[in-house]
Amino acid sequence: MLELVPRTGWGNLKHELDRLFDLLEPGDREAFILGEWAPKLDLCETKDALIARAEVPTIDPKDINLTIKEGVLTITGEKKAEREDKDEKYFRVERTYGTFTRRVLLPVPVDEGKVGAAFKNGLLTVTLPKAAVAKGTAIPIKTT
Repeated sequence: MLELVPRTGWGNLKHELDRLFDLLEPGDREAFILGEWAPKLDLCETKDALIARAEVPTIDPKDINLTIKEGVLTITGEKKAEREDKDEKYFRVERTYGTFTRRVLLPVPVDEGKVGAAFKNGLLTVTLPKAAVAKGTAIPIKTT
């Protein structure tokens, strides 16, 4: 078992975080963020579907790709810089740009052929209908 060792300074922070992530189960690692930045994401469940909502303001929907493979929803895209170089001198730059990848391990099987996605006001909504096996079967009880 790896021990987490407190260290002073920031030099080894990345190394210590990598060791922490190594403690996770392989499937849990897929839920973490990959890339320079990543949109905030909610995943909820209804009776018939999973719904993922990702905040992707100022991104053109054409610059977003969705895939599902082996029970993992992957959202990739690019947020392009909006700067205009008109003799502007920046004192602060806090907005992030560049490519992103967001992977989410789906908690139940989904019907990949019926997945739908919508984009409105910077919010990407992905509806993932549950596969029949994930919905379960109600079993009536007979009384005598």
